Amino acid sequence: MSETFQHIGVRPRTAASLSAAGYTTPNPVQREAVPPLLEGGDCVIEAPTGSGKTLAYVVPMVERLAGHGSHGARALILVPTRELCTQVAGVIRQVDRGLRTAVLMGGVGYGAQLTILRNAPDVIVACPGRLLDLAERGDARLGKIEYLVLDEADEMLDQGFAHDVERILAMCPASSGRVSRQSVLASATMPDWVQQMIAKHLHNPFRVKGEQSQEPLLEHGFMSVRRDTKLQTLSRLLQRQRTQEQSQTIVFHRTKHGAKKLARDLVELGHTTAELQGNLSQNARDRAIASFRKNAAEVLVATNVAARGIDVANVGLVINFELPETPQWLTHRVGRTARNGAEGKAITFLSDQDADQWKKLRKQGAPALPRLDGERLLESGEWILTEVHDPVPAGQAPSRERRPEGGRPRWHGRGNAFRGNRRAPAAS
Repeated sequence: MSETFQHIGVRPRTAASLSAAGYTTPNPVQREAVPPLLEGGDCVIEAPTGSGKTLAYVVPMVERLAGHGSHGARALILVPTRELCTQVAGVIRQVDRGLRTAVLMGGVGYGAQLTILRNAPDVIVACPGRLLDLAERGDARLGKIEYLVLDEADEMLDQGFAHDVERILAMCPASSGRVSRQSVLASATMPDWVQQMIAKHLHNPFRVKGEQSQEPLLEHGFMSVRRDTKLQTLSRLLQRQRTQEQSQTIVFHRTKHGAKKLARDLVELGHTTAELQGNLSQNARDRAIASFRKNAAEVLVATNVAARGIDVANVGLVINFELPETPQWLTHRVGRTARNGAEGKAITFLSDQDADQWKKLRKQGAPALPRLDGERLLESGEWILTEVHDPVPAGQAPSRERRPEGGRPRWHGRGNAFRGNRRAPAAS
């Protein structure tokens, strides 16, 4: 008999809500993380995207809060993007509709957010900038927070957010009366420098490191592309994907203006395209995601804003049209496919002009990628991975490879077709 949520300590009422939402059996990350969190300890969860981290920290939060209270917010979940903000709030509603959740993020007006803050929310799910703004004005009160989560912790504690996050944490007391604050850090990647923040803000945390015991379901290769033919090559790949697959594609660009132009170019070439980048209003971003989720758009062109917090079930292909800034962003980008046990593919475009940046990424820990036979793929749909491309000279390679999203640091050497006839996963 499969282990249920009740078997790992979840109350029948919460287990019933989980079952109604389609969560009947905890996955490995949840089986490891939920029991120690139910006991009140701090926790660090490092696991691939799509591995169920959100539910792993939301279920213990719901159990700890035990229904709506009337004395102010008791739980705070900090996230780096608006899309993840909305997604986490949706998971909370699935698990306990009785909890009042305030979603605080930029790009929208203050009115609705001020209203929910005045209406005794139990949980605040927020992006740091808007929360800090409201907290400093006295509208968001954090003095009674007893359950604190930093989701996508590596980005939350990076230079862009670190100062704001530190100021927010200072507003959340380590204890309130007899209640000690419980803290959770969760991310797909946990660089070594985050350990300093863990030591500073968490007390003797339990550590969960999600692994996948089967062959990785992600196949990721690089394609050599001339800079002046990148758009045409991308268009042909999307046409091939359209004829052979029912799944959708996310294409990542490095800049907001570049993503906007690329989306416009693809529309002119006949591809139904949604665009997601930071210059768009929140309503426009919501419409883009909705269009992509409903399969009204075959391709989503995005910046790194879509690399975290976007969970679309039918993404079969990720294309890095432009290289990311760090190996971690590469991991998060390709993690938009091959989620929750599904298969997926990723292609990284490399031109001569990318040589220095790719070499830098390799030195920083990005995995050496096999070469994808682009001509065979475009002409016949065959997905064939050949030699590994490693521009880092001998003796300069990083001592520890980053794991590819969702699996061991190894890559298939040869596949059959773009549709994905692959070897059967190894027995677990």
